[in-house]
Amino acid sequence: MTSIGVLALQGDFAEHIGIFQRLGIAAREVRHPQELAGLDGLVIPGGESTTVARLISEFALLDPLRERAQNGFPIWGTCAGMIVLAQRASELSWPTLDALAIAVRRNGFGRQVDSFETDLAVPALGQQAFHAVFIRAPIVEEVGDGVEVLAKLENGTAVAVRQANALATAFHPELTEDDRFHRYFIDMVRGHKDGHA
Repeated sequence: MTSIGVLALQGDFAEHIGIFQRLGIAAREVRHPQELAGLDGLVIPGGESTTVARLISEFALLDPLRERAQNGFPIWGTCAGMIVLAQRASELSWPTLDALAIAVRRNGFGRQVDSFETDLAVPALGQQAFHAVFIRAPIVEEVGDGVEVLAKLENGTAVAVRQANALATAFHPELTEDDRFHRYFIDMVRGHKDGHA
């Protein structure tokens, strides 16, 4: 049985858990290091990036999550989660997990009022466009070696990236009816579990 944790320190973790459970995946909230035991993958959901990064440090999750990321443990970050996974994040006074060779700018599209929705071409998910919801989303300013861009805006800005078993989306797939990104992450997790990634 595949088991996926969702970091539940802050943000929209319940929505992710609901989708995974609907897809037949055992999903549970994670707040403490000991709750990482037995998991096959982890989602870091959207929220307020400073708060999430601060709580990761305060709850003693930084080192165990960094170690897992370095060892290929599948982690998916959405919105604030993308910031937490990035190598560099502008104006973030707390350490990141340094799991993705990207540089991001927090609230890159502006404030809450500048939130928007758009259809994205995501070849990894098939031909049908993915309707993406951006809420105070980060902007990917640099993409390093080994990072695959899964989706970008019309202006070329990367909004979904993957490096080995680290996945990040600047938008919120958990706020739509389309569960293809969750299925994609499940496939990543199962591939790692079976020793294929």
